[in-house]
Amino acid sequence: MVLAGGMSRRMGAPKQLLRIEGKSLLEHTLATVRASAVHEIILVLGFAADEIEKEVSLQGLKIARNEFYQQGMGTSLRTGLAAVDPQATAALIILADQPFVQPATLDRLIKFHGSSKAEAARPQIVIPTYRGFRGNPVLLDRTVFPELQGLSGDVGCRAIFGDHTKGIYKLPVDDAGILLDIDSPEDLEKIDQLRTGLSRGESEMLESRNDVLEKKPELVLVGRDPVVFALAQFGHLLHFTVTVVDPFLRLSEIPEADRILRVLDLSRLPAAEERYVIIASRGQFDEDAAAQALQMGIFYIAVLAGKQRGRELAKALGAQGIAQERLTRLHIPAGLEIGAESPEEIALSIMAEVIAERKRNAQHEPA
Repeated sequence: MVLAGGMSRRMGAPKQLLRIEGKSLLEHTLATVRASAVHEIILVLGFAADEIEKEVSLQGLKIARNEFYQQGMGTSLRTGLAAVDPQATAALIILADQPFVQPATLDRLIKFHGSSKAEAARPQIVIPTYRGFRGNPVLLDRTVFPELQGLSGDVGCRAIFGDHTKGIYKLPVDDAGILLDIDSPEDLEKIDQLRTGLSRGESEMLESRNDVLEKKPELVLVGRDPVVFALAQFGHLLHFTVTVVDPFLRLSEIPEADRILRVLDLSRLPAAEERYVIIASRGQFDEDAAAQALQMGIFYIAVLAGKQRGRELAKALGAQGIAQERLTRLHIPAGLEIGAESPEEIALSIMAEVIAERKRNAQHEPA
């Protein structure tokens, strides 16, 4: 199921038709799906559907039009699932703005799901990961279709993950394309740079400057959100060691950072007496990063998310066996309430909270 019904608000034009190497973004995605072992391809359209149908080859596709696309992704999921073959055992939910996923990755997800002949033993949700970072597409067993058909508003598959913690399997793949999507003109401009990094392999998992002072407090920033870049500036100014966790970034791209960790494994970081973790992955891998930070006993963990996502996250982490006492260390939403809107203002509110927590913690330490 290829979801291509979004309104492209950040792009300002139907991003499905943006051209990369002579073909539209959607054509690249459909070529990947056509080259895989899927049984049928359902293309869910909404915004600019007539224009897209004229520009893209519809050969071998089942078209499902979402008349309620303005209400968000949940309606596209419902529309697509209603068109799925009744005999299908599962569905791959593929985002139209991820043109660099490899067909072999789709086949691996399908093969893993089908490796268990017993229906009861099949994973309900299979999520691909690259270097520990969750990506897309996600494979959903037919048993969870009814829950997805009950979704409304601008919510995706993640909305049901918290109820299926034991039925989720994370499948490692050697495909960084699962993490690359195009949501804005800036993403389109950066994509060549990211792909260049992929072609080089970027094999060094931990890149560090030579002059890192280990005794300084450490600010660990997970993600590539604009808030991360602003936080790195504040952290550097306030004499923190700044570590950014991202599979693609290089130190040359973020001069305020002292380290880049390119695998989502916080245990690879050098020992630190004082560590503060801020997760700004916009929901993509915040659960995994938060779980690692909590298990490591890190005192301050903030997540760039709203209250509803905070409740979902706490529920999912609790289902993993993390004690409620530890969950109280999560700061969601991140930062002090100062009416922050811009990335710089949000970063300021978070750093103010970090400093406040640091001072409070120091007061409780034995003399």
